[in-house]
Amino acid sequence: MADEDNGTGLPASLEMAWGLRERPGKGPRPTLTLPKIVDAAVALAAAEGVDAVSMGRVAKELGVSTMSLYRYVAAKEELYVLMADAGVGTPPPLPPEAQEWGWRELLTDWAYAQRAVLMANSWILRIPITAAPVSPNQLAWMDRGLGAMAGTALAESEKLSTIILIGGLVRNEATMTADMIDAIVKSGVAPDQALGQYVRTLRLMTGPDSHPAVTRLLDSDAFTGSGEPDFQFRFGLDRILDGLAALVASRP
Repeated sequence: MADEDNGTGLPASLEMAWGLRERPGKGPRPTLTLPKIVDAAVALAAAEGVDAVSMGRVAKELGVSTMSLYRYVAAKEELYVLMADAGVGTPPPLPPEAQEWGWRELLTDWAYAQRAVLMANSWILRIPITAAPVSPNQLAWMDRGLGAMAGTALAESEKLSTIILIGGLVRNEATMTADMIDAIVKSGVAPDQALGQYVRTLRLMTGPDSHPAVTRLLDSDAFTGSGEPDFQFRFGLDRILDGLAALVASRP
């Protein structure tokens, strides 16, 4: 890697992702590039899971030596950050009608857009969060979320706390959904059958005397009712936004 210090505090690989470094070293332009390395790692994670990603395995997929990767990425942890950034991509364009939206509609769109990305690229959920976002696409998402509340009187710290809270809901719900889908796929049982078996197990193991609240749940339509696939996510998001609405309304 080149030795110049741009004062960003970022690893050289992330400075390259931001366009602050063209490429490592001097001489003829190499066939290996940082985007090629990241693309190969992402393809490997999507096909075999994040655990399959190593510097050696990515080098093998690219047909190069492992040491050649280290001219671009200093460690696997850096590669993870770049993979996640590539996986989330840039926030999708807002529809024309968004010009008339308020903060609640903008945050709802932001949350659902993030959820869609994570559900389509569930391998991202297996990458540990070890630091605050500093990569280009992650910061673009952060800016979109903060910008949704630009018309409110909320303090900047409150806006930050809001997107952390909503982002946590998004990630937690996407992770649970991905885990359940993985378990169902591995079991070979259809989702409806798996849910039915769960309900039967609960009925066998509980009763009105030992578990009155669970019994009331089973006797309701909680497992079979509304048919809205996003009900739990919508419910959680709406409760957060309801609380935020009360805070926004309290500000002059």
